[in-house]
Amino acid sequence: MPDRGFRNDMKTLKIVCAQCDWNGSFKDYEAHFNESHPNPICEFCGEQFTSNIRLDEHKQRECTEITQLCPLVEYGCLSSVRRIELLDHYLSDVHQNAIISAVRRLSVKPAHDPLERGSTMDVDIAPNIAGSLSTTTTTIETLSTSMQEVYEAINTLASGTQTLNDETLRVSSESVRLQSSVESLTQELASLKLSVQEQGAFLDGIKPNQEILQQEVASLKQKVDDAQYVSYDGTLIWKITSFQEKMRDAQSERQTSIYSPPFYSSPSGYKMRARLYLHGDGNARRTHMSLFFVLMRGPSDAVLKFPFNYKVTFCLYDQTPQQRHIIDSFRPDIKSNSFQRPRSEMNIASGIPKFFPLAMIQQDGNPYVRDDTMFIKVMVDFGDMPKTLLPYALSLNPGLPMHIQQLFIKQETDRRAQQQTQQTPTSPGTRMEVLGTPQNTDTQLIQQLAVTPVQNPNNADGNLQQSPSPDNNGTLR
Repeated sequence: MPDRGFRNDMKTLKIVCAQCDWNGSFKDYEAHFNESHPNPICEFCGEQFTSNIRLDEHKQRECTEITQLCPLVEYGCLSSVRRIELLDHYLSDVHQNAIISAVRRLSVKPAHDPLERGSTMDVDIAPNIAGSLSTTTTTIETLSTSMQEVYEAINTLASGTQTLNDETLRVSSESVRLQSSVESLTQELASLKLSVQEQGAFLDGIKPNQEILQQEVASLKQKVDDAQYVSYDGTLIWKITSFQEKMRDAQSERQTSIYSPPFYSSPSGYKMRARLYLHGDGNARRTHMSLFFVLMRGPSDAVLKFPFNYKVTFCLYDQTPQQRHIIDSFRPDIKSNSFQRPRSEMNIASGIPKFFPLAMIQQDGNPYVRDDTMFIKVMVDFGDMPKTLLPYALSLNPGLPMHIQQLFIKQETDRRAQQQTQQTPTSPGTRMEVLGTPQNTDTQLIQQLAVTPVQNPNNADGNLQQSPSPDNNGTLR
């Protein structure tokens, strides 16, 4: 690292500029150089250099954009071309003609050699001969130099021509290969187009069959789903899931009603199902849920009795411990086509249009919809159960076998009959004896299982609410 004294000495050192006549101290040289000698730029290609010397070397040897005269300018080729285009110029017709002209001129010999005619010349013309000979020698040397340049140019052209020939062969070979590839790809493309067309025709052909199969699959799926819930005792507990979604579908009329799975009165009995309009039907639309009973065509209809004349009871389950179920029933109108022997898949639905108010079922936290699920029980009464027993029968545990439920109903019927008998006026001794008789164990079990539900909220007196249609026979739908 130079010390401060050395740097001070350097600043006062006298120097001379290498690119001009300027001289002065070293400390002023940098300012002079930046001001008087900025980085020069080639005016032909625009490249920048650090010095004029380097710029001159670039122009003489490297610059491809600089223009120069053809070497055969003395032989008629007056073209001025860029250095990068010299090879192309050498192959041009103008340059080729100049080469031929140069070769012809350089190959011509003098008609009479002065040395051969020396013996016939007079001594007086000897000085003139000597001068002419010197001039001829100079001309020959000049021509020899030109010939050498021509030979070098010809060699350069020959080398360039060979390179061009090699490149032409390579391009030709590549062109042949590409042409072959194009033909192969064209054939493959045609084959693919044909294959696509054939597949398209095949798909168009199987599309109708696919739609039919999809319909059959959907039908089979529905039958399988229905078979999971099939009942053969005249009762059905219908589990309705995704309640909110189904309600939105009903409100938008995307699907106004839903069907329950089919159920049977016995293994060879009537085939039935329920139909629910969540957003109401007819005059009850937008005010009540409408619930209907549908008689279906069954495999044993030929041996069954028609018209269908058995009371149908609907129960909307309260899913809380209070079990305030909504119960309603109707008896079929035997004159209606809805209860004649079915001639199609299903008869016209008939039932209770104003089964339950929408304002109550749509309340948040109502006890009838839990976890987006609602339960409805459909029961066909083939034994003319008294109306007063319906709440008890529908409050029994649905998980009990039907014959056990029927046993409990019978016992409750007997218990109520016995209780009614006990309430008949008797002598004091007899009354005390009845009151002192303990209840049997079956009655105790019945009392444990039974919870008294509420009736339809539209019925304030506690009796079962019937269909609002005339004669309490239900309304046809």
